[in-house]
Amino acid sequence: MIPASTFKGKTVALFGLGGSGLATAMALQAGGATVIAWDDNPGSVDNAAKAGIGTGDLRAADWGGVAALVLSPGVPLTHPKPHWTVDLARAAGAEIIGDVEIFVRERRAHAPDCPFIAITGTNGKSTTTALIAHILKTSGRDTQLGGNIGTAVLTLDPPKAGRFYVVECSSYQIDLAPTIDPSAGILLNLTPDHLDRHGTMQHYADVKERLVAGSRAAIVGVDDTYCTLIADRIERAGTRVERISRRNPLADGIYADGTRLMIARGGTARAVADLSAIQTLRGSHNAQNAAAAIAACLAVGLAEDEIRAGLASFPGLQHRMQPVGRRGGVLFVNDSKATNADAAAPALSSFERIHWIAGGLPKEGGITTLSGFFPRIARAYLIGEAAPAFAATLGEAVPYEISGTLDRAVRHAAAEAEKEGSGSVVLLSPACASFDQYKNFEVRGEAFVAHVAELPGMTMLVDRKG
Repeated sequence: MIPASTFKGKTVALFGLGGSGLATAMALQAGGATVIAWDDNPGSVDNAAKAGIGTGDLRAADWGGVAALVLSPGVPLTHPKPHWTVDLARAAGAEIIGDVEIFVRERRAHAPDCPFIAITGTNGKSTTTALIAHILKTSGRDTQLGGNIGTAVLTLDPPKAGRFYVVECSSYQIDLAPTIDPSAGILLNLTPDHLDRHGTMQHYADVKERLVAGSRAAIVGVDDTYCTLIADRIERAGTRVERISRRNPLADGIYADGTRLMIARGGTARAVADLSAIQTLRGSHNAQNAAAAIAACLAVGLAEDEIRAGLASFPGLQHRMQPVGRRGGVLFVNDSKATNADAAAPALSSFERIHWIAGGLPKEGGITTLSGFFPRIARAYLIGEAAPAFAATLGEAVPYEISGTLDRAVRHAAAEAEKEGSGSVVLLSPACASFDQYKNFEVRGEAFVAHVAELPGMTMLVDRKG
Protein backbone atom coordinates (compact mmCIF):
# COMPACT_ATOMS: atom_id res chain seq x y z
CA MET A 1 0.00 0.00 0.00
CA ILE A 2 1.03 3.60 -0.64
CA PRO A 3 0.01 5.64 2.44
CA ALA A 4 -1.41 8.97 1.24
CA SER A 5 0.78 11.11 3.47
CA THR A 6 0.17 14.24 1.37
CA PHE A 7 -3.31 14.38 2.93
CA LYS A 8 -2.15 13.95 6.52
CA GLY A 9 -4.32 15.94 8.90
CA LYS A 10 -6.89 16.76 6.22
CA THR A 11 -10.51 15.70 5.87
CA VAL A 12 -11.24 13.91 2.60
CA ALA A 13 -14.63 12.95 1.22
CA LEU A 14 -14.66 9.82 -0.93
CA PHE A 15 -17.44 8.50 -3.12
CA GLY A 16 -17.39 5.03 -4.65
CA LEU A 17 -16.43 2.03 -2.53
CA GLY A 18 -15.64 -0.60 -5.12
CA GLY A 19 -12.19 -2.19 -5.20
CA SER A 20 -10.18 0.92 -6.05
CA GLY A 21 -12.33 3.16 -3.85
CA LEU A 22 -11.85 0.94 -0.82
CA ALA A 23 -8.09 0.77 -1.48
CA THR A 24 -7.95 4.57 -1.77
CA ALA A 25 -9.84 5.05 1.51
CA MET A 26 -7.41 2.72 3.27
CA ALA A 27 -4.41 4.53 1.78
CA LEU A 28 -5.78 7.91 2.88
CA GLN A 29 -6.36 6.71 6.44
CA ALA A 30 -2.93 5.05 6.53
CA GLY A 31 -1.43 8.42 5.57
CA GLY A 32 -3.18 10.25 8.39
CA ALA A 33 -6.27 11.68 6.67
CA THR A 34 -9.77 11.71 8.11
CA VAL A 35 -12.01 9.96 5.60
CA ILE A 36 -15.74 10.31 5.09
CA ALA A 37 -16.60 7.58 2.58
CA TRP A 38 -19.93 6.88 0.94
CA ASP A 39 -21.54 4.86 -1.85
CA ASP A 40 -25.03 4.52 -3.27
CA ASN A 41 -24.81 0.81 -2.47
CA PRO A 42 -25.50 0.25 1.26
CA GLY A 43 -23.65 -3.06 1.12
CA SER A 44 -20.48 -1.34 -0.02
CA VAL A 45 -20.78 1.18 2.83
CA ASP A 46 -21.22 -1.66 5.33
CA ASN A 47 -18.16 -3.47 3.97
CA ALA A 48 -16.09 -0.30 4.26
CA ALA A 49 -17.21 0.30 7.84
CA LYS A 50 -16.33 -3.28 8.75
CA ALA A 51 -12.86 -2.67 7.26
CA GLY A 52 -12.39 0.29 9.61
CA ILE A 53 -13.07 3.01 7.05
CA GLY A 54 -14.80 6.15 8.25
CA THR A 55 -18.19 6.38 6.54
CA GLY A 56 -20.96 8.94 6.43
CA ASP A 57 -23.69 10.21 4.11
CA LEU A 58 -21.98 12.95 2.13
CA ARG A 59 -25.29 14.74 1.66
CA ALA A 60 -25.24 15.49 5.38
CA ALA A 61 -21.50 16.14 5.71
CA ASP A 62 -19.97 19.48 6.74
CA TRP A 63 -18.26 20.32 3.47
CA GLY A 64 -16.70 23.45 4.93
CA GLY A 65 -13.89 21.34 6.37
CA VAL A 66 -13.39 19.01 3.39
CA ALA A 67 -10.10 19.47 1.53
CA ALA A 68 -10.88 17.17 -1.39
CA LEU A 69 -13.44 14.88 -2.91
CA VAL A 70 -11.90 11.64 -4.16
CA LEU A 71 -14.16 10.24 -6.85
CA SER A 72 -14.07 6.71 -8.21
CA PRO A 73 -13.38 6.71 -11.97
CA GLY A 74 -16.76 5.19 -12.79
CA VAL A 75 -18.67 8.11 -11.28
CA PRO A 76 -19.62 10.92 -13.74
CA LEU A 77 -17.54 14.07 -13.39
CA THR A 78 -19.00 16.10 -16.28
CA HIS A 79 -21.37 14.10 -18.53
CA PRO A 80 -24.18 13.30 -18.86
CA LYS A 81 -24.29 15.50 -15.77
CA PRO A 82 -21.99 15.81 -12.75
CA HIS A 83 -22.66 13.44 -9.88
CA TRP A 84 -24.33 15.10 -6.88
CA THR A 85 -21.13 14.84 -4.85
CA VAL A 86 -19.34 16.86 -7.54
CA ASP A 87 -21.87 19.66 -7.14
CA LEU A 88 -21.38 19.64 -3.36
CA ALA A 89 -17.59 19.67 -3.65
CA ARG A 90 -17.58 22.53 -6.16
CA ALA A 91 -19.93 24.59 -4.01
CA ALA A 92 -17.56 24.12 -1.06
CA GLY A 93 -14.41 24.86 -3.07
CA ALA A 94 -13.00 21.36 -2.51
CA GLU A 95 -10.77 19.92 -5.22
CA ILE A 96 -12.03 16.84 -7.05
CA ILE A 97 -9.44 14.14 -7.74
CA GLY A 98 -8.95 10.39 -8.10
CA ASP A 99 -6.53 7.72 -6.93
CA VAL A 100 -4.02 8.35 -9.74
CA GLU A 101 -3.71 11.98 -8.64
CA ILE A 102 -2.97 10.84 -5.08
CA PHE A 103 -0.29 8.51 -6.46
CA VAL A 104 1.44 11.23 -8.48
CA ARG A 105 1.49 13.51 -5.42
CA GLU A 106 3.04 10.77 -3.29
CA ARG A 107 5.66 10.15 -5.95
CA ARG A 108 6.55 13.84 -6.13
CA ALA A 109 6.74 14.05 -2.35
CA HIS A 110 8.87 10.97 -1.70
CA ALA A 111 10.70 9.86 -4.88
CA PRO A 112 10.20 12.38 -7.70
CA ASP A 113 12.91 10.80 -9.83
CA CYS A 114 11.64 7.22 -9.74
CA PRO A 115 10.56 6.32 -13.29
CA PHE A 116 6.83 6.53 -13.96
CA ILE A 117 5.40 5.36 -17.29
CA ALA A 118 1.72 6.13 -17.92
CA ILE A 119 -0.22 4.68 -20.84
CA THR A 120 -3.49 5.77 -22.42
CA GLY A 121 -5.32 5.58 -25.75
CA THR A 122 -8.57 4.14 -27.03
CA ASN A 123 -7.15 0.73 -28.00
CA GLY A 124 -4.07 -1.23 -26.98
CA LYS A 125 -3.58 0.26 -23.51
CA SER A 126 -3.57 -2.98 -21.57
CA THR A 127 -1.27 -4.88 -23.94
CA THR A 128 1.20 -1.98 -24.05
CA THR A 129 1.10 -1.63 -20.26
CA ALA A 130 1.69 -5.34 -19.71
CA LEU A 131 4.45 -5.41 -22.33
CA ILE A 132 6.36 -2.51 -20.77
CA ALA A 133 6.10 -4.04 -17.31
CA HIS A 134 7.34 -7.37 -18.68
CA ILE A 135 10.36 -5.76 -20.37
CA LEU A 136 11.26 -3.92 -17.17
CA LYS A 137 10.87 -7.01 -15.00
CA THR A 138 12.92 -9.24 -17.29
CA SER A 139 15.67 -6.62 -17.27
CA GLY A 140 15.84 -6.92 -13.48
CA ARG A 141 14.14 -3.64 -12.57
CA ASP A 142 11.94 -3.26 -9.49
CA THR A 143 8.63 -2.92 -11.33
CA GLN A 144 5.16 -1.98 -10.10
CA LEU A 145 2.19 -2.53 -12.46
CA GLY A 146 -1.24 -1.06 -11.83
CA GLY A 147 -4.02 1.35 -12.69
CA ASN A 148 -6.80 0.61 -15.14
CA ILE A 149 -5.24 -2.77 -15.97
CA GLY A 150 -6.83 -4.17 -12.82
CA THR A 151 -4.62 -3.39 -9.81
CA ALA A 152 -5.52 -0.25 -7.87
CA VAL A 153 -2.52 2.08 -8.04
CA LEU A 154 -2.51 2.82 -4.31
CA THR A 155 -2.13 -0.89 -3.50
CA LEU A 156 1.35 -0.85 -5.07
CA ASP A 157 4.55 -0.55 -3.05
CA PRO A 158 5.48 3.01 -2.02
CA PRO A 159 7.66 5.16 -4.30
CA LYS A 160 11.39 4.97 -3.75
CA ALA A 161 14.51 5.57 -5.79
CA GLY A 162 15.01 2.97 -8.50
CA ARG A 163 11.43 1.66 -8.41
CA PHE A 164 9.65 1.73 -11.79
CA TYR A 165 5.90 2.32 -12.09
CA VAL A 166 3.86 1.30 -15.13
CA VAL A 167 0.30 2.62 -14.89
CA GLU A 168 -2.53 2.22 -17.37
CA CYS A 169 -4.81 5.27 -17.32
CA SER A 170 -8.35 5.48 -18.61
CA SER A 171 -9.80 8.81 -19.68
CA TYR A 172 -11.83 8.82 -16.47
CA GLN A 173 -8.67 8.51 -14.37
CA ILE A 174 -6.86 11.24 -16.32
CA ASP A 175 -9.85 13.54 -15.85
CA LEU A 176 -9.35 13.13 -12.10
CA ALA A 177 -5.55 13.58 -12.19
CA PRO A 178 -4.94 17.27 -12.98
CA THR A 179 -1.21 17.20 -12.16
CA ILE A 180 -0.24 13.88 -13.73
CA ASP A 181 3.44 14.08 -14.70
CA PRO A 182 4.92 10.81 -16.01
CA SER A 183 8.56 10.33 -16.85
CA ALA A 184 7.22 8.87 -20.10
CA GLY A 185 3.60 9.32 -21.13
CA ILE A 186 2.07 7.31 -23.97
CA LEU A 187 -0.96 8.19 -26.10
CA LEU A 188 -1.47 5.32 -28.51
CA ASN A 189 -4.48 6.35 -30.59
CA LEU A 190 -7.91 7.99 -30.46
CA THR A 191 -11.22 6.80 -31.87
CA PRO A 192 -14.73 7.64 -30.62
CA ASP A 193 -15.29 6.04 -27.21
CA HIS A 194 -16.95 6.86 -23.89
CA LEU A 195 -18.71 9.84 -25.46
CA ASP A 196 -21.59 9.33 -23.03
CA ARG A 197 -19.12 10.33 -20.31
CA HIS A 198 -17.21 13.05 -22.20
CA GLY A 199 -19.92 14.63 -24.32
CA THR A 200 -17.92 15.14 -27.50
CA MET A 201 -14.97 13.56 -29.26
CA GLN A 202 -13.00 16.78 -28.80
CA HIS A 203 -13.49 16.75 -25.04
CA TYR A 204 -12.46 13.09 -24.94
CA ALA A 205 -9.30 13.96 -26.88
CA ASP A 206 -8.60 16.97 -24.66
CA VAL A 207 -8.70 14.75 -21.57
CA LYS A 208 -6.32 12.22 -23.12
CA GLU A 209 -3.96 15.02 -24.15
CA ARG A 210 -3.40 16.00 -20.51
CA LEU A 211 -1.41 12.84 -19.86
CA VAL A 212 1.18 13.47 -22.55
CA ALA A 213 1.17 17.25 -22.09
CA GLY A 214 2.40 16.76 -18.52
CA SER A 215 5.05 14.18 -19.43
CA ARG A 216 8.80 14.64 -19.39
CA ALA A 217 8.86 12.57 -22.59
CA ALA A 218 5.67 12.16 -24.62
CA ILE A 219 5.19 9.16 -26.93
CA VAL A 220 2.32 9.69 -29.34
CA GLY A 221 0.90 7.49 -32.09
CA VAL A 222 0.38 9.60 -35.20
CA ASP A 223 -1.87 7.34 -37.25
CA ASP A 224 -5.02 9.36 -36.54
CA THR A 225 -5.74 13.06 -36.91
CA TYR A 226 -6.50 13.78 -33.27
CA CYS A 227 -3.20 12.33 -32.04
CA THR A 228 -1.21 13.98 -34.82
CA LEU A 229 -2.56 17.37 -33.81
CA ILE A 230 -1.87 16.65 -30.14
CA ALA A 231 1.74 15.68 -30.89
CA ASP A 232 2.29 18.90 -32.82
CA ARG A 233 0.61 21.04 -30.19
CA ILE A 234 2.45 19.77 -27.14
CA GLU A 235 5.76 19.81 -29.01
CA ARG A 236 5.24 23.49 -29.79
CA ALA A 237 4.57 24.01 -26.07
CA GLY A 238 7.99 22.57 -25.24
CA THR A 239 7.32 18.88 -24.52
CA ARG A 240 9.78 16.36 -25.96
CA VAL A 241 7.76 14.18 -28.33
CA GLU A 242 8.60 10.76 -29.79
CA ARG A 243 6.19 9.89 -32.58
CA ILE A 244 5.29 6.29 -33.38
CA SER A 245 3.42 4.81 -36.35
CA ARG A 246 2.25 1.40 -37.41
CA ARG A 247 1.43 2.61 -40.93
CA ASN A 248 3.87 5.19 -42.21
CA PRO A 249 7.64 5.80 -42.20
CA LEU A 250 8.75 8.68 -39.97
CA ALA A 251 11.74 10.98 -40.35
CA ASP A 252 12.07 10.99 -36.55
CA GLY A 253 10.43 8.37 -34.36
CA ILE A 254 9.71 4.65 -34.29
CA TYR A 255 7.61 3.01 -36.99
CA ALA A 256 6.67 -0.39 -38.37
CA ASP A 257 8.12 -1.66 -41.63
CA GLY A 258 6.35 -5.00 -41.95
CA THR A 259 7.37 -6.94 -38.86
CA ARG A 260 10.45 -4.79 -38.30
CA LEU A 261 10.37 -1.80 -36.01
CA MET A 262 12.53 1.03 -37.24
CA ILE A 263 13.99 3.87 -35.25
CA ALA A 264 14.58 7.01 -37.30
CA ARG A 265 16.68 10.02 -36.48
CA GLY A 266 17.03 12.90 -38.93
CA GLY A 267 15.66 10.83 -41.77
CA THR A 268 18.06 7.90 -41.25
CA ALA A 269 16.42 4.68 -40.05
CA ARG A 270 17.66 1.38 -38.67
CA ALA A 271 15.90 -1.72 -37.34
CA VAL A 272 15.58 -1.82 -33.57
CA ALA A 273 13.50 -5.02 -33.31
CA ASP A 274 11.79 -7.69 -35.41
CA LEU A 275 8.43 -9.12 -34.30
CA SER A 276 8.17 -11.86 -36.94
CA ALA A 277 8.94 -14.70 -34.51
CA ILE A 278 6.93 -13.33 -31.55
CA GLN A 279 3.50 -14.99 -31.64
CA THR A 280 2.11 -12.76 -28.88
CA LEU A 281 2.84 -9.59 -30.87
CA ARG A 282 1.24 -10.45 -34.19
CA GLY A 283 -0.52 -7.81 -36.24
CA SER A 284 -0.01 -4.15 -37.01
CA HIS A 285 -1.86 -3.09 -33.87
CA ASN A 286 0.76 -4.92 -31.82
CA ALA A 287 3.50 -3.25 -33.86
CA GLN A 288 2.14 0.02 -32.53
CA ASN A 289 2.04 -1.36 -28.99
CA ALA A 290 5.62 -2.61 -29.28
CA ALA A 291 6.83 0.68 -30.77
CA ALA A 292 5.35 2.53 -27.82
CA ALA A 293 6.94 0.10 -25.38
CA ILE A 294 10.35 0.49 -27.02
CA ALA A 295 10.11 4.27 -26.92
CA ALA A 296 9.06 4.30 -23.27
CA CYS A 297 11.75 1.87 -22.15
CA LEU A 298 14.43 3.84 -23.99
CA ALA A 299 13.13 7.00 -22.32
CA VAL A 300 13.62 5.56 -18.84
CA GLY A 301 17.11 4.25 -19.51
CA LEU A 302 16.92 0.66 -20.78
CA ALA A 303 19.37 -0.63 -23.37
CA GLU A 304 18.14 -1.92 -26.71
CA ASP A 305 19.35 -5.46 -25.96
CA GLU A 306 17.30 -5.50 -22.75
CA ILE A 307 14.23 -4.34 -24.65
CA ARG A 308 14.62 -6.96 -27.40
CA ALA A 309 14.96 -9.72 -24.81
CA GLY A 310 11.76 -8.59 -23.13
CA LEU A 311 9.86 -8.42 -26.40
CA ALA A 312 10.94 -11.94 -27.34
CA SER A 313 9.75 -13.47 -24.06
CA PHE A 314 6.44 -11.57 -23.75
CA PRO A 315 3.73 -14.11 -22.83
CA GLY A 316 0.90 -11.92 -24.07
CA LEU A 317 -1.98 -10.31 -22.29
CA GLN A 318 -4.47 -12.73 -20.86
CA HIS A 319 -7.61 -13.01 -23.01
CA ARG A 320 -6.19 -10.75 -25.74
CA MET A 321 -4.90 -12.63 -28.80
CA GLN A 322 -3.37 -15.08 -26.33
CA PRO A 323 -1.99 -18.36 -27.74
CA VAL A 324 -3.21 -20.98 -25.28
CA GLY A 325 -2.64 -24.34 -26.95
CA ARG A 326 -1.41 -26.22 -29.98
CA ARG A 327 -2.41 -29.57 -31.46
CA GLY A 328 -0.43 -30.66 -34.46
CA GLY A 329 -0.29 -27.65 -36.73
CA VAL A 330 -3.38 -25.97 -35.25
CA LEU A 331 -3.01 -22.99 -32.89
CA PHE A 332 -5.74 -22.13 -30.36
CA VAL A 333 -6.07 -18.42 -29.50
CA ASN A 334 -8.05 -16.79 -26.69
CA ASP A 335 -9.26 -13.31 -27.64
CA SER A 336 -12.20 -13.21 -25.23
CA LYS A 337 -11.50 -9.53 -24.47
CA ALA A 338 -12.81 -8.69 -27.96
CA THR A 339 -16.29 -7.66 -26.83
CA ASN A 340 -17.30 -5.78 -29.97
CA ALA A 341 -16.56 -5.87 -33.69
CA ASP A 342 -13.80 -3.24 -33.59
CA ALA A 343 -12.04 -5.17 -30.83
CA ALA A 344 -12.24 -8.42 -32.84
CA ALA A 345 -10.74 -6.86 -35.97
CA PRO A 346 -7.06 -7.05 -34.89
CA ALA A 347 -7.21 -10.81 -34.32
CA LEU A 348 -9.07 -11.45 -37.56
CA SER A 349 -6.46 -9.40 -39.41
CA SER A 350 -3.58 -11.36 -37.88
CA PHE A 351 -4.32 -14.90 -39.11
CA GLU A 352 -4.91 -16.31 -42.58
CA ARG A 353 -7.02 -19.44 -42.04
CA ILE A 354 -9.41 -18.98 -39.12
CA HIS A 355 -11.97 -21.19 -37.47
CA TRP A 356 -13.80 -18.38 -35.75
CA ILE A 357 -15.81 -18.77 -32.55
CA ALA A 358 -18.02 -15.70 -32.20
CA GLY A 359 -21.15 -14.58 -30.44
CA GLY A 360 -22.56 -13.78 -27.05
CA LEU A 361 -24.58 -10.75 -26.03
CA PRO A 362 -24.59 -8.61 -29.19
CA LYS A 363 -23.45 -5.00 -29.38
CA GLU A 364 -25.01 -2.38 -31.62
CA GLY A 365 -23.90 -2.77 -35.22
CA GLY A 366 -23.16 -6.48 -35.02
CA ILE A 367 -20.30 -7.70 -37.21
CA THR A 368 -21.03 -5.94 -40.49
CA THR A 369 -17.82 -3.91 -40.19
CA LEU A 370 -15.79 -7.14 -40.20
CA SER A 371 -16.85 -8.20 -43.70
CA GLY A 372 -13.41 -7.37 -45.10
CA PHE A 373 -11.99 -10.23 -43.01
CA PHE A 374 -14.57 -12.82 -44.09
CA PRO A 375 -12.25 -14.33 -46.76
CA ARG A 376 -9.87 -15.33 -43.95
CA ILE A 377 -12.56 -17.32 -42.12
CA ALA A 378 -12.69 -21.01 -43.02
CA ARG A 379 -15.77 -21.54 -40.87
CA ALA A 380 -17.60 -19.71 -38.08
CA TYR A 381 -18.99 -21.34 -34.95
CA LEU A 382 -21.68 -19.12 -33.46
CA ILE A 383 -22.68 -19.08 -29.81
CA GLY A 384 -25.02 -17.20 -27.51
CA GLU A 385 -27.81 -14.74 -28.23
CA ALA A 386 -26.03 -13.18 -31.20
CA ALA A 387 -25.85 -16.42 -33.19
CA PRO A 388 -28.94 -15.90 -35.41
CA ALA A 389 -28.03 -12.28 -36.24
CA PHE A 390 -24.41 -13.18 -36.95
CA ALA A 391 -25.55 -16.06 -39.16
CA ALA A 392 -27.68 -13.63 -41.18
CA THR A 393 -24.69 -11.29 -41.62
CA LEU A 394 -22.36 -14.11 -42.69
CA GLY A 395 -24.98 -15.41 -45.12
CA GLU A 396 -23.31 -17.21 -48.01
CA ALA A 397 -19.99 -15.40 -47.57
CA VAL A 398 -18.73 -17.65 -44.75
CA PRO A 399 -19.64 -21.26 -43.91
CA TYR A 400 -21.03 -21.38 -40.37
CA GLU A 401 -22.80 -23.46 -37.81
CA ILE A 402 -24.85 -22.36 -34.84
CA SER A 403 -22.97 -24.19 -32.09
CA GLY A 404 -24.90 -22.58 -29.25
CA THR A 405 -22.37 -23.20 -26.50
CA LEU A 406 -18.65 -22.62 -26.22
CA ASP A 407 -17.74 -26.22 -25.42
CA ARG A 408 -19.50 -27.47 -28.56
CA ALA A 409 -17.90 -24.72 -30.65
CA VAL A 410 -14.40 -25.64 -29.43
CA ARG A 411 -14.86 -29.35 -30.20
CA HIS A 412 -16.27 -28.74 -33.66
CA ALA A 413 -13.75 -26.04 -34.57
CA ALA A 414 -10.85 -28.24 -33.44
CA ALA A 415 -12.06 -31.16 -35.52
CA GLU A 416 -12.52 -29.06 -38.68
CA ALA A 417 -9.20 -27.23 -38.26
CA GLU A 418 -7.35 -30.49 -37.80
CA LYS A 419 -8.60 -31.68 -41.21
CA GLU A 420 -6.90 -28.66 -42.81
CA GLY A 421 -3.59 -29.29 -41.10
CA SER A 422 -0.79 -26.85 -40.37
CA GLY A 423 -1.53 -23.13 -40.38
CA SER A 424 -5.12 -23.22 -39.17
CA VAL A 425 -6.17 -21.24 -36.11
CA VAL A 426 -9.08 -21.81 -33.76
CA LEU A 427 -9.86 -18.31 -32.59
CA LEU A 428 -12.24 -17.22 -29.86
CA SER A 429 -12.84 -13.56 -30.70
CA PRO A 430 -16.51 -13.15 -29.84
CA ALA A 431 -17.23 -9.56 -30.98
CA CYS A 432 -19.82 -9.62 -28.21
CA ALA A 433 -20.24 -9.10 -24.51
CA SER A 434 -20.30 -12.25 -22.42
CA PHE A 435 -23.21 -11.61 -20.11
CA ASP A 436 -25.72 -13.93 -21.76
CA GLN A 437 -23.65 -16.99 -20.79
CA TYR A 438 -20.75 -15.81 -18.59
CA LYS A 439 -20.17 -13.35 -15.75
CA ASN A 440 -17.53 -11.45 -17.73
CA PHE A 441 -15.06 -11.86 -20.57
CA GLU A 442 -12.41 -13.23 -18.18
CA VAL A 443 -14.64 -16.14 -17.14
CA ARG A 444 -15.49 -16.76 -20.80
CA GLY A 445 -11.79 -16.84 -21.68
CA GLU A 446 -11.02 -19.19 -18.82
CA ALA A 447 -13.80 -21.49 -20.01
CA PHE A 448 -12.28 -21.50 -23.50
CA VAL A 449 -8.88 -22.44 -22.09
CA ALA A 450 -10.47 -25.24 -20.05
CA HIS A 451 -12.32 -26.64 -23.08
CA VAL A 452 -9.14 -26.50 -25.18
CA ALA A 453 -7.21 -28.31 -22.43
CA GLU A 454 -9.74 -31.15 -22.50
CA LEU A 455 -9.05 -31.93 -26.17
CA PRO A 456 -6.94 -35.09 -26.64
CA GLY A 457 -3.34 -34.58 -27.67
CA MET A 458 -3.32 -30.89 -26.77
CA THR A 459 -0.08 -29.13 -25.85
CA MET A 460 -1.06 -26.27 -23.57
CA LEU A 461 0.85 -23.00 -23.73
CA VAL A 462 -0.79 -21.64 -20.56
CA ASP A 463 -2.28 -23.12 -17.42
CA ARG A 464 -5.98 -24.01 -17.39
CA LYS A 465 -7.01 -20.57 -16.12
CA GLY A 466 -5.21 -18.86 -18.99
